[in-house]
Amino acid sequence: MDTGDRLLTPGEVAALFRVDPKTVTRWAAAGRIGSIRTPGGHRRFRESEVRALLEGEGMLEEIDESAINRPTGPGPATPGSPGGPGGPGAGAAPPPPMY
Repeated sequence: MDTGDRLLTPGEVAALFRVDPKTVTRWAAAGRIGSIRTPGGHRRFRESEVRALLEGEGMLEEIDESAINRPTGPGPATPGSPGGPGGPGAGAAPPPPMY
């Protein structure tokens, strides 16, 4: 088997791109990077395609869509307000969303 045809795991691809393996899985699900499935259902990536992407021969962009509307810094919180120092829930995680 040629080294260009070697199959890489999501963890191996993630290490090459310096991202989390879940990010690689999201890229594959979105069609940004080709993958094949093993008989057990695991994703594998062709090394030749991954190397081409690393060398800039492919278009691979990860946009965290939740970051588009996310504030970039602390808001105008005041002491005693829900987001301010000493306010309700200070130091606690936000409550889960209500469905």
